[in-house]
Amino acid sequence: WTRDGRVKADVVTISADVAGTVTDVMVRDNQMVKQGDVLFVVDKARYQNALAQANALLAAQQVEKGRRGKEASRRAALDSSIVSVESMETAQFAVGTASAQYQAALAARDLAQLNLERTVVRAPVSGYVTNLNVHAGDFAAVGAAKLAVIGSDSFYVVGYFEETKLPLLKVNDPVQVRLMSGAAQLNGHIESIAHGIT
Repeated sequence: WTRDGRVKADVVTISADVAGTVTDVMVRDNQMVKQGDVLFVVDKARYQNALAQANALLAAQQVEKGRRGKEASRRAALDSSIVSVESMETAQFAVGTASAQYQAALAARDLAQLNLERTVVRAPVSGYVTNLNVHAGDFAAVGAAKLAVIGSDSFYVVGYFEETKLPLLKVNDPVQVRLMSGAAQLNGHIESIAHGIT
């Protein structure tokens, strides 16, 4: 046995993946949330406009790709006495360029869609909201911590034992934990034994 134990849990720091003004905060401090629940929302207007622009560019590149493809096919079908080999090669090169520009526009559209989706910040795990430091009107910078979620399925106890007692402990051995609060006894097992401590 040891008196030197600590209850711990995984604390997931939550930040925005896109920058902007926070328009809605859907939670309060110490609230229980489920995985996928909306925590807060970043202003969507800028990201909706970026997606609209990306869709327009993608449509233009698709038309250009089709036009270049038809032109290359038309030249390839003509006799070499009418169209030079250089002209055919140039048309094929233009098809390759148009295809690459289309793929770039497609990737830009996918990124704009992803950014729009990321304006809604969701709980990555079920747990308890803590350290809530976000309010409607705040600016959310990318990566700046706005709150944390304590994972409700991640609680564990770290016990410190003297080195002379370590040979008595084995992984998967049953354990009993009595909290100082007087709460009911908790039962569990040894999940792992650390190779060192600081």
